[in-house]
Amino acid sequence: MPRGDGTGPGGMGPGTGRGMGGGVGAGAGGGRGKMDGTRPGAGPSGSCVCPSCGTKVPHQAGVPCYNTNCPKCGAKMVRG
Repeated sequence: MPRGDGTGPGGMGPGTGRGMGGGVGAGAGGGRGKMDGTRPGAGPSGSCVCPSCGTKVPHQAGVPCYNTNCPKCGAKMVRG
């Protein structure tokens, strides 16, 4: 920015760089969001599933599934 007015090489003015568009793409507001999915921190809803026998139990908020043991076989549960 030679003059400090937001213009750079090639005469691009302010607001013409990356991340300013409203088109379709990764930064356009699409996607599943931070608290959705099956990874740790996926939110309070959903269920925990036993990878060994397939038993499902409701997920309890504040308790990670990997800290929960399966009520049938005793294996560590995973988010499902």
